[in-house]
Amino acid sequence: MRPAVTLLLAATLVGCGQPAPLFVDNAYVRLPAVAGRPGVAYFTVHGGKDAATLISVTSPVVIKTELHESMSQGGMASMAPVKDVPVPAKATLTFAPGGKHVMLFDINKSVQPGGKVTLVFTFSNNDEIEVEAPVIAAGDPPPK
Repeated sequence: MRPAVTLLLAATLVGCGQPAPLFVDNAYVRLPAVAGRPGVAYFTVHGGKDAATLISVTSPVVIKTELHESMSQGGMASMAPVKDVPVPAKATLTFAPGGKHVMLFDINKSVQPGGKVTLVFTFSNNDEIEVEAPVIAAGDPPPK
């Protein structure tokens, strides 16, 4: 085989690899400091080959969830619900304290620090991703 043909064949095979899928990792749930108040979920979303939009995060042990974003204006911190979160292709979005997060209302009393909860991420492209997230207490550091 001639070198030019071999190089073309090798380039074609490399290009045939599967594109990186949309996925979620580093998820965890922080329980509220005061019983009856909402908890919060943090995680990282990795965009796939095409853009998508995160439209909800739910859990079988939570009555209600809301996508939220924290912001600061004039030295005052606040947060507000957001309808959805665009996930650009191949981007990494981190949902972390002081930024985007998911509020978890009415968490089942059986959920305790050291346990895990299932989080279900639903995207506009019909992808649904389930992640087992460790649960931590209000003052605990994030899991590593």
